[in-house]
Amino acid sequence: MKISKKGDYALRALIYLALRYNTGMTQMQDIARKEGIPKKFLEQIMLLLKGAGYLRSRAGVGGGYELLKSPKDIRLGEIIRLIDGPLAPVGCVSKAFHIACPKERTCGLRSIMLDVRNVTAQILDHITLADICERTIGHAKRKKKTLTYYV
Repeated sequence: MKISKKGDYALRALIYLALRYNTGMTQMQDIARKEGIPKKFLEQIMLLLKGAGYLRSRAGVGGGYELLKSPKDIRLGEIIRLIDGPLAPVGCVSKAFHIACPKERTCGLRSIMLDVRNVTAQILDHITLADICERTIGHAKRKKKTLTYYV
């Protein structure tokens, strides 16, 4: 599994929106500017996420994007699969995108890659956007503490 630039941008946009969950619409240009994402590229990503049921949008004054689901209900694994495809490092161990191999039953490498896929999926399918927001807020608080100077 490798997260593409598109996947990275999608995750960053979703985290940005998750940190602002239930605060109203967020304009796409704000996300693009704050996250350093090219606006045209972000437009495509937001349409994909909206079509998959993760976002809602509204045009006009006060419009923008917001999460359609709670950050607690959006798992990292599902977003990565949506944007970048399978989590499996090789096709013969993929569940959704399996590619048959004549050596599947006897291949030692396959069994290792199956373990890699299972551990990766176990982690990513249990981490939610809410979990990432908690870590993000925690990092920001720790950073502020370390920047405090005492005289």
